[in-house]
Amino acid sequence: MDITPVNRLNVSLNINNEIYQVEIRPFTTLLSVLRQEIGLTGAKPGCLNGDCGACTIMMDGLPYKSCIILAVEAAGKKITTIEGLKNTLIQQAFIEHFAFQCGYCTPGFIMNCQALISKVQNPSKETIKEWLSSNICRCTSYEEIEKAITSVIQHNNGNE
Repeated sequence: MDITPVNRLNVSLNINNEIYQVEIRPFTTLLSVLRQEIGLTGAKPGCLNGDCGACTIMMDGLPYKSCIILAVEAAGKKITTIEGLKNTLIQQAFIEHFAFQCGYCTPGFIMNCQALISKVQNPSKETIKEWLSSNICRCTSYEEIEKAITSVIQHNNGNE
C-alpha cells in the first residue's frame, strides 16, 4: 500500500483586513482554517454540508458557507467574519430586538444580514425573508431577526 503524503500549500488570506499566511492541505475548508489555524471561532460548524448557515462568512461582500468553500478558493478574496463586524449596527440591532436565543446560529445570521444591507438597496420584506431562508435556527423565530434587519435599513435610510 503506497501512502503518499499530501503536499501542503502556502496560502495568503485577507481576513477582516488582516493578511494571514497559512500552510494547508488543498482540501482544507475555509471554516477549518478560520477556527483551527487562525483562531477565529465565530463561524460555527453546524451541518458541515452548507445547509444550516451557522458558518456563514462574507467573501468579497457576499455571504458564503465556509464549510463548503475550500480555503484555497478564498486566496485573493476579501473575507469578513463575525469578528470583523465588531460594534456594527446589525450586531446592535440583534441585541436590541432580542434576535437570538442560544446564539449558536447568530453569527451566520448577522453575516447574511450584513451582506444583504450592503448589497441590496431598500430590500422588500420578501427579499429579506428570501435571504434569511439560507440560515436555519431552531431556537427562535425569524420575526425578531426581521425586525433587527429592518431597523438597520430604516436607520440607514434616515427613517428612525
